[in-house]
Amino acid sequence: MNKEILLLTDYKGNFLNKWGAVPYRSGFDKEYLKKQFKKNGYELTIKKISEINILNNDFNDLPILYSSSEEYGRYYKSYIEDIVYSLKLSGANLIPSFELLKAHDNKVFMETLRKVKLPDEAQKLGSISFGCYEDLLGYLKHDTFDYPCVVKESVGAMSTGVYLAKSESHLKKIAKNISYTAPVKVKIKEKIRGVKYSGYKQESFYQNKFIVQEFIPNLKNDWKVLIFGERYFIFKRPTRKNDFRASGSGSENYLYAKNAEPPKGLFDFASEIFSKFETPTLSLDVCFDGEKFYLIEFQAINFGTVGVIKSNGYYQKNSQTWEYRKSTLELESLFVDSVMNYLAQLK
Repeated sequence: MNKEILLLTDYKGNFLNKWGAVPYRSGFDKEYLKKQFKKNGYELTIKKISEINILNNDFNDLPILYSSSEEYGRYYKSYIEDIVYSLKLSGANLIPSFELLKAHDNKVFMETLRKVKLPDEAQKLGSISFGCYEDLLGYLKHDTFDYPCVVKESVGAMSTGVYLAKSESHLKKIAKNISYTAPVKVKIKEKIRGVKYSGYKQESFYQNKFIVQEFIPNLKNDWKVLIFGERYFIFKRPTRKNDFRASGSGSENYLYAKNAEPPKGLFDFASEIFSKFETPTLSLDVCFDGEKFYLIEFQAINFGTVGVIKSNGYYQKNSQTWEYRKSTLELESLFVDSVMNYLAQLK
């Protein structure tokens, strides 16, 4: 008798991201996933996340695969987090773990999770998060940053919402701009309260959380490492012209697989990070300054897959060395193999 895995889709019926999917942005081929899981002795049940009934189901130890969302406002992502966390409380075996969902498209929590799971990496590339502009002003009264420094909005991909502050005044300007949240009605109400009630402290009009991170100078590129179980796909992204950012420079400029020229030690570095998280897959943004590797960002769910689709091979560790192997596997097959590998390690 086959074991069961539950797969949850979004309201459109989509699951994860697949570069080049047809129709556009439709994600993985779910029927193909069903066939691949069946080959491995698992019956895949597919439901929309809104169909979950916590009261009428036994989720104890049930493996559950799920997706996330990057749609405008992240309203649907918030809903997904609510349901997935309730499944966690019900004893489900979430794949990936809930904290990795929370870290998706949430760079403030990503940095917090980095400090918990990867303290050595967090010390290597320092960052401080702020919940509002006033938090930053309070910090600057007693401390400072080395300039230039990187400022990041908490939400954003493809280098959107990432800035380089060249001085304290420049930092304040960027932070004030990206953290602004107050509609006109809110501002009016707060100003009235300030007049009406003596000593009243107005709510901040700048409550979009953000991060200030150390800057690594003179980088010409970074590497994206996509980990599917024991298989490591890689591509090299050049920094943009007259810019410090590599992400979003355009897939036509990327170098894939062997052409990415991964420096010695990169895969060991990526493997060590992968071992710290409860997930079958992981996407890493890694920089190398000639001496040290730096983890810039990571993502375990809904990450881009162009590096898999456009690569003709992957790296895998054999004893103490990393060997390059040609790949003809479909993305769905890679994913299923990664999940099987992950579940086997849990036993």
